[in-house]
Amino acid sequence: MKINTAHLEKSEIIEGIPLACADETTAVEFFEEQIWQGKPVCPHCKSEKVYQMKAASGQRNKRFLWRCHDCKDQFTIRIGTVLEESRIPLRHWVYAFWRASSSKKGVSALEIKRQCQISYPSALFLMNRIRFAMTPESGKSPMLAGIVECDETYIGGKPRHGTGYHKPGRGTSKTPVFGMVERGGNIRRRVVANVSGKTLKGAIRECVAKSATIMTDEWPAYRGVGKDFSGGHHFVNHGTKQYADGAVSTNTAESSFAILKRGIMGIFHAVSKEHLHRYIGEFDFRWNTRFLNDGERTVLAMQGAIGKRLVIPA
Repeated sequence: MKINTAHLEKSEIIEGIPLACADETTAVEFFEEQIWQGKPVCPHCKSEKVYQMKAASGQRNKRFLWRCHDCKDQFTIRIGTVLEESRIPLRHWVYAFWRASSSKKGVSALEIKRQCQISYPSALFLMNRIRFAMTPESGKSPMLAGIVECDETYIGGKPRHGTGYHKPGRGTSKTPVFGMVERGGNIRRRVVANVSGKTLKGAIRECVAKSATIMTDEWPAYRGVGKDFSGGHHFVNHGTKQYADGAVSTNTAESSFAILKRGIMGIFHAVSKEHLHRYIGEFDFRWNTRFLNDGERTVLAMQGAIGKRLVIPA
């Protein structure tokens, strides 16, 4: 069954996505509509004087090619996006974008492999590029403001020999992750080399507006950060089992880490330090778009694929 997604209202997009997964022509047209928004543009010269190339039968070219009147180059919707140089059918891309956007804790490459009947390396290729599309480019995210909770956590690591027990906290082989959460707003998390004062306070100054109020736990690395922000620095002492002092707490930041850890342990099981930042970008995208419905979130993820290329060394 073919559908014309150009006529779908936003509330109907979520119904159109599963249909687009079933047919390659519909999937291509769905991508074209969401990325070009009804105005096809040549990715080479940015001209709008473009046209669809047709087969002898009058139907669309089997490669879904377009051609530019100005530069004469041929192109498809894949060019200039994370989909470029991929031979994976677009119906699988639509399905994977949808699952990654609608599943609160993510979707594994193994599940994409089973559902789409593609190889595991192809599923990994696809999912890594979707995570890249979900991650905003450096310097383009808005500054966090208002009350901003800051906290650090530790991901991964190897269990103690023969016990299966992972030692918690600092001083382990786990990878430190630092998070900053605007109450009622966005989140910014990153893999950090350490949890020293220089590292954590540098990240806060980079991502948080000067008018903000900073809330943390008692970790000494945060001392002195309040002088840089008009709202000052307030903290709770977890060491004495103080988890809230009126409006002062880091509970929002900790709950965001709980979702991240449940996803890594329950869906992905293990994530290497090399690729952890990509998974964090995916979880942050879902957090920052939590007020959208699944269809709108999927379209936003697709639009994030524009102008990005990801080359992972072999």
